[in-house]
Parts: sequence; C-alpha cells; structure tokens
Amino acid sequence: MFKSKARITAIGSYVPDRRLTNYDLEEIVETNNEWIVKRTGIKERRIAHEEEFTSDISCQAVKNLMERYDKSVDDVDMIIVCTFTPDFKTPSVASLIQAKLDIKNTGAIDLNAACAGFTYGLYVANGLITSGLNKKILVIGADTLSKITDYTDRTTCVLFGDGGGAVLVEYDEQQPSFISSHLGSEGESGNKLYCTNLSKRMNDEDLINSGYIVQNGREVYKWAVTTVPKGMQSVMKNTSIDLKDVDWFVPHSANLRMIESICERSGFPIERTLYSLVDYGNTSSATIPLSLDKGVREGKIRNGNNLLLYGFGGGLAHAGLFINWNL
Repeated sequence: MFKSKARITAIGSYVPDRRLTNYDLEEIVETNNEWIVKRTGIKERRIAHEEEFTSDISCQAVKNLMERYDKSVDDVDMIIVCTFTPDFKTPSVASLIQAKLDIKNTGAIDLNAACAGFTYGLYVANGLITSGLNKKILVIGADTLSKITDYTDRTTCVLFGDGGGAVLVEYDEQQPSFISSHLGSEGESGNKLYCTNLSKRMNDEDLINSGYIVQNGREVYKWAVTTVPKGMQSVMKNTSIDLKDVDWFVPHSANLRMIESICERSGFPIERTLYSLVDYGNTSSATIPLSLDKGVREGKIRNGNNLLLYGFGGGLAHAGLFINWNL
C-alpha cells in the first residue's frame, strides 16, 4: 500500500431496540438456546422495526458519531455506504443519507462486498483521500439482514441481525491510520452464499429463488478458516510488525466457532480478538464497526493501538487492513 494520508477520526454505532433472543427463536423454529450458543456463540440479535431500514440505521450511527466526537458532517465530500440490504435498488442508501443529513456538496455511493463491505469501504476511502480526490469521507457499514432472512430455516435465521456503524476518515498526512492491506475474492464459489435478485442462475446452476439469504454453512466455514489466516499473513508481510505484536484482531463476526478456528490456525490469541456477535449476531458489513465501537466504549481499544481488521463473506470476497488507531 502506498503511503497513506488518511486517518480515522471518529466512530459511532447504532442497533435497533428490538431484541430477538435464542429463547424467542425457540418459539419460531425448531431450535434451542444451548444448540445456538454451542454452534455459533450468539445469544441474541437486534431486529429492525417494519419501517426501519438501512438508511435509518446508518443515519443514527452517524448521529452517534457526531454527538460523541463533536464532529460536523456538513463538509463531508463523499459518503460510502457498505451494504447489501439497501432500502431501494435506486436511489442508493448513500444518497438517502445525504438528503436526511442535509449534506450539501458530497458524492454518494453504495459498495456491496457483503460481509467484507466495511473493510473494502475503508480501503476505498483511504485511496480517495490519499490520492487527493477527497478530504473527508463518511464510511458506513450497515445492514438489515432480518428483512432477507427466512425464519423457517433454522440454519440461517439463528445467525442474522441488524445494525450499523460509521467512521469519519479525514486527510492527515502526519498521522495516517492505514498501513497495509490485502484483498481477494473467490467468485467461482459465490453460490455457497447468496441472495437472488434479477438472475436466478450462477456458475451454470439454478439457484433457490427465495429472495432470502441461502448459505452452505459447511463450505463457507471451510473457505473462511483456510482463507483468512493466509490473508492475515499477507497483510502483515508488508509491515515491520509481527502478527503476534498486533494489539487487537477484529474479524467479521460471523460465528464464534469460526473465529476461534481462524485464531487457532493463525496463531493469534482469541483473548486479543474483538467481536460483536454475542449480543448482535451476524450483522454483515456492520459487524466490524460494531466490534470496534464496542472495544472503544469498553476501554480496550486505545489510541496508538495497532489493529488488524478482516472482513469476509458473500462473494466470496475478503479484505484485510492493518491500521493504527488514533482518534
């Protein structure tokens, strides 16, 4: 990665107030709390209200950021929303946020890399600012997965929740956040995790045309626990820091057993790994910003810490970033 000129300067998050616990799911589908916790580590998740969408969750996350860090977004010149559950096919969630927050002079784009979305969004924001094209960017990871979850399928409905997180990325040549990165994709395996839209075929196969998330959990698990540890090493090889000296590892919060396997295979201690799935479930592009903000609120993440972020999921796409945290 070329020398960055971008710094993360603020963070905020939001989750809906409706809770869906494992005990609630026992009344909906054939499952139980012990089975869910043993296999996923998830205890509950937040569910958006019927008229609460990704743009609403995103705006609340940005407002939380503004209040906590006394930041204005009036001069933001780009909004990047990382999501695959937009309110509409068009306009974009980013454009809806621009209107709702009354930001007058800004670009607005949505970025869909599913569960790797937030790390891809940060990567793009760093490139735009470092190149000189932009000065101040909102990067938001938000999804309302409950709206595309089949609550008759116990293999998926126990996993997913709704939420959002936002960071502000600003020009700072003296104290940049971004140090190294690694990106990848295995599109030939995209049919292992998908949600149909206009096309009902992929890789010459007919898909289950449900409009809901469909996942081959076993195959996605095998891919993630093999791909992510290798990606972590690729991120770190371009730095002067060993993986063991990273302060915090912040992976996508898909499943606690998956995270444990990734840590075991990479040799990184689970004790220095942050995740948000216990209380929020798998919130796709929101899991990493929710984990980051949880770490900040709990006093775990401190200025000067070195963090390794790694998103992975639908695509099958993945992206890792090594950053220095200094708000």
